[in-house]
Amino acid sequence: SVLANKLTTSVREVMSQVASSQKLSRDDWRKKKELEEARKAGTAPAEVDEEGKDINPHIPQYIAQAPWYVTLGRPSLKHQRPQEEKQKRFSNISEWYKRGKELQSQQAAKYRKGACENCGSMTHKKKDCLERPRKVGAKYTSEDIQPDEVIQPNLDFDYDAKRDRWNGYNPDEHQDIIEEYSKVELARRQLRADQLQKELVSGTLSEETVRKVMEDGNNSDEDEEKYADQADMPGTKFDSKTRTTVRNLRIREDTAKYLYNLDPNSAYYDPKTRSMRENPFKNSNKDPSELKYAGENLNRHTGDVKKFAQAQMFAWEAYEHGTSIHSLADPTKLELMHKDFKTNKSSFKSELQQDILDRYGGEEHLDAPPKELLLAQTEEYVEYSRLGNVVKGQEKAIARSKYEEDVYINNHTSVWGSYWTAGQWGYACCYSLIKRSYCSGESGKIARRTISMLSTDVSTSSSSAVASSSSTSRERETTAAASGGGGAGMAEGESDEEEDRPQSLLDQHKAKLSKMTKVQLREERRKKEALEATRKEHALKKALEAEDTRDREVDRLMAIDERKRPYHSLKADNSKVPTEEEMEAYRLKKRRTDDPMADFL
Repeated sequence: SVLANKLTTSVREVMSQVASSQKLSRDDWRKKKELEEARKAGTAPAEVDEEGKDINPHIPQYIAQAPWYVTLGRPSLKHQRPQEEKQKRFSNISEWYKRGKELQSQQAAKYRKGACENCGSMTHKKKDCLERPRKVGAKYTSEDIQPDEVIQPNLDFDYDAKRDRWNGYNPDEHQDIIEEYSKVELARRQLRADQLQKELVSGTLSEETVRKVMEDGNNSDEDEEKYADQADMPGTKFDSKTRTTVRNLRIREDTAKYLYNLDPNSAYYDPKTRSMRENPFKNSNKDPSELKYAGENLNRHTGDVKKFAQAQMFAWEAYEHGTSIHSLADPTKLELMHKDFKTNKSSFKSELQQDILDRYGGEEHLDAPPKELLLAQTEEYVEYSRLGNVVKGQEKAIARSKYEEDVYINNHTSVWGSYWTAGQWGYACCYSLIKRSYCSGESGKIARRTISMLSTDVSTSSSSAVASSSSTSRERETTAAASGGGGAGMAEGESDEEEDRPQSLLDQHKAKLSKMTKVQLREERRKKEALEATRKEHALKKALEAEDTRDREVDRLMAIDERKRPYHSLKADNSKVPTEEEMEAYRLKKRRTDDPMADFL
């Protein structure tokens, strides 16, 4: 202890030197280190801050040493603790918003300086006054000075105070509840005393009643719990003697509803109401009556539920017809009336049916075969496999939309869009490509096929027309020379037969091409090429003019501010495909940035 006191004294001197910003000598530095080791070992007392608290000697120096701008003058950890001036101030638990109306005794009797010139209130000025503007303000009359508005304080609570359910509760209000219950208890005891007094006067007071009164007087705790059974919560049972609450829980052996079928696409389970209305085994083809649980909707159609619903409907209909009946107020009367109504209705139907049969006859047609035969006979063909699965006959029904489907017009047997050819839609029943046209049936199909064949044959026959004509002429000359006179007669007979035979359009076209010479074909080809070149040149000229017009329009729109441009002004017209001439005009007008001579054009 003597050594520790010496070390403490020497260190104080060292600290005083540090405070005076003097450099420590080698001996002072050694003493300081020895004292620090002694404090860490527990042989020397720890340092004490300005609040009298010990400073842990194992705290590192960079934490224990205060920064240069904090002048404490002694060892302290105050610079590591939260600063009071920087802490956020919260409202006290006793502070709350003002309630009720201020007393009229606090109302001023004369005008106060700085108050509203119109009404005399101190909480606002004349321009913010909501009172009716007076002809002569309260500043000059000092009459009818309005009280000051109640300005609620701006409360700022912390995390716990914001979530305190009793925040702002006035404990004095609970005293009113205690007084109310005490009055009820006093009235109950007074009523009991009056009842005993009557029994005592009439001589009907028994010893058992006296014993109960003595027990009730001695045991006041049971009086407090007397009405506990009447205040049970749903699902609980309260025993006033044992004072224990037992909740009716589900038996642990019962299976939860959502565990019957783990398929996510099965019946929906509502966790909030713990209900599953649909049958979880709906796709298993099992009888719902044999299942352990078949959904809550099944319970709605069992027992007397249907009868109750029918009785309720009968009560509503009877009330509409002027009969005052209620299913809850007069259940017996409703049941008797409903029974009489069903009896009268069935008798009326039978009498009406018998009257019709007696008048018009036909009772023999009502003798239908049994239901077993009717339900067992059907014209539908169903094919099953060995495993019992349906192979053919019970296909899945086609899903229908909300729009009209399979609506046929103009004698068509198919809808518009059921046929497609060469980029056009049509009807599949007659191959017609005109919408809302009249159906021509199979003849329309034959005509469409003939036209398509002619279009393909004409394109192929034009290329082989010259070769076919020359070969045909050579064959005819060779045949005529070889056959001689007899052959000539035979050829004449065959030609007559060919002339009598009806020719198709294709044969007529081939015959016409065979008669044309090579020169005529060449001249005709040249004329077509010249016409095609002229047409392309004219179309290209129009496309170039349209491209120039489009460029000028784009330049005009780009010069306008984007906020003042018309809506969709720069949107391209994508409704049609550009032609070859338009693409050629675009290529000619396109500016090529990679061309070094583009700037000199």
